[in-house]
Amino acid sequence: MRATTKHTTTDLDAALPAQRDRSARRPPTGEDPSLRAAYRLCRRTTRVHDPGIYALIQLMPTVLRPPSWALWAAATALDDLADQPDAKQTERAARVEAWTHALQRDLAAGASTDPVRHALVDTSLRWHLDLSSLQGAMTSTLDDVRGRHLTDWAAWRSWCNEGIAPWVDQVLHLFERAGVPMTLRLDRQQEYRRFIDGAQLTDTLTDLSADLAQGLLLLPQEALQTYPRAEEDLRQRRWSPATAALIRELTALAREWLTRPAMTTGMHPGAATVLDTAASLMRAQLDAVDAAGPTLLKHAPHPSLIARARVLAPARLRSSLAWSLTPLALPGPRRPSVTASDPSLAADDTAFRPPPAHPSGAVPPQIAAEQMPFHVAIIMDGNGRWAQQHGLPRPQGHRAGTAAVHEMVYGALEIGLRHLTLYAFSTENWKRDAEEITTILEAIRRDLDAGPLRDLDVRQRWSGHPDKLPQELVQALMREERRTRTRTSLTLTVCINYGGREEITRTAAALAQAAQAGDIDPHLIGEDDFTRHMPQPDMPNVDLLWRTGNEQRTSNFLPWHATYAELHFTPDYWPDVDRRDLWHALTTYCRRSRRYGNAARVPGPPGS
Repeated sequence: MRATTKHTTTDLDAALPAQRDRSARRPPTGEDPSLRAAYRLCRRTTRVHDPGIYALIQLMPTVLRPPSWALWAAATALDDLADQPDAKQTERAARVEAWTHALQRDLAAGASTDPVRHALVDTSLRWHLDLSSLQGAMTSTLDDVRGRHLTDWAAWRSWCNEGIAPWVDQVLHLFERAGVPMTLRLDRQQEYRRFIDGAQLTDTLTDLSADLAQGLLLLPQEALQTYPRAEEDLRQRRWSPATAALIRELTALAREWLTRPAMTTGMHPGAATVLDTAASLMRAQLDAVDAAGPTLLKHAPHPSLIARARVLAPARLRSSLAWSLTPLALPGPRRPSVTASDPSLAADDTAFRPPPAHPSGAVPPQIAAEQMPFHVAIIMDGNGRWAQQHGLPRPQGHRAGTAAVHEMVYGALEIGLRHLTLYAFSTENWKRDAEEITTILEAIRRDLDAGPLRDLDVRQRWSGHPDKLPQELVQALMREERRTRTRTSLTLTVCINYGGREEITRTAAALAQAAQAGDIDPHLIGEDDFTRHMPQPDMPNVDLLWRTGNEQRTSNFLPWHATYAELHFTPDYWPDVDRRDLWHALTTYCRRSRRYGNAARVPGPPGS
């Protein structure tokens, strides 16, 4: 995300000490001169290439500035390799790919001869960042070099999420590590996504002249087609009435997306100041885009010094006060670097460990790909009754059920299942005893912190509502979702504080808001429109819904997605099941005939 606000630099030595106590005065980089020089280079790179970002970083706690410089300098280095005007497209793509591969090797070694990567590797090891989540963003940069065709806003948003969101997520993780999480509540995730859209659209409009010079037009066809001839005029770098009207509409849209006051409600005042200032700086940038007129197609516009000062001066005062009153956690010792001699710990995010074998030596059955269900959902029932059966308090059954969750994940990975959704805690479960509720939620949080699935190729997601849930649990769920977002073998969705009717009600409200805003025609709303506005719009329909515990009802679980699901009920309580039961459910599914409303085919007489 490139902005254009200039700001005076501060010395690295002033930025690295974070607290007043003596222990904090020792710079986190130690006395390594090459490392300190690397951070200084990252600071200069950020200040020169992304002065708006640099100004925002100066609003952060001083201890978070060097790692933030390293992250943005790395993003800038990739952008520069992708945008080199003196190199052919194939050469630029090769350089981007070489840089990303070199980063993987440097992470394994714990250091780099390249100063930007040297600082980034140190940041990763010192702040315990998982840089594998940046793989998608780096691939996105590579795709930008080769050229993109964005058909509609949905494709454009997907590009935004690939290119910008992972870098922003790393900064959110830094705040979390410092003890002041920039928590974005899950009921406001749509606000966050719109904000990212607004940031990317502002960046695209700002860089329009540079992109057009390379033959790139990173706007969706859906927007360009609104104004006939606008695309041709832009590609020819002609300012016309159609071009002017398109730019006016897009800047207005970007302003609307950036104005998300609910996003920072309840957030730490220092973190909220950073986000609010980012929105204000980008709105000032959009004013400059509007004022540029025909010169927009020749060079990037810049806000005036007065406009920047009006935003930054009060923000500096607010942030300084907020951080002066906030105790911060300093980075601990660097974690051990990954060594090439241990391939199971390789920095490459494709080097995941396989799931442990079943103690009995059981292996999954062979199921043809066309017969394998794509999405299995499980109601994990019977934990409390299992505990009572074993003479234990009911809460103990939920702790015992954690092992069965791990077994389901292991079995799904072994057999090649793509989507697994588990019903862990429903909105109706709040009616239970307080001790049992506490045990359920605490068991989930402890398991997330322990990370038994951390080294598996599993993308972890949460579906549900954050209200009433402990803040620590919400943060842990969001952390794992961010950390595993690029993993591909299995998508594990855990439903916590989830209710199917409530999900449908929220989706209907989102559709009503979209219709009121003019984004959708209420007379033309179809099933696809409804799905796009759901909290998890990319969740596939459920093929097999399995419930343990000898009960035969679906209990408000995924009513939209499970309309045509095959139902499978078994008597065993949840703590007693393992991956072999999952494999049995899958083989049972394969023997069923799924007709989706069609009549069953009746065999005709012989020879017919």
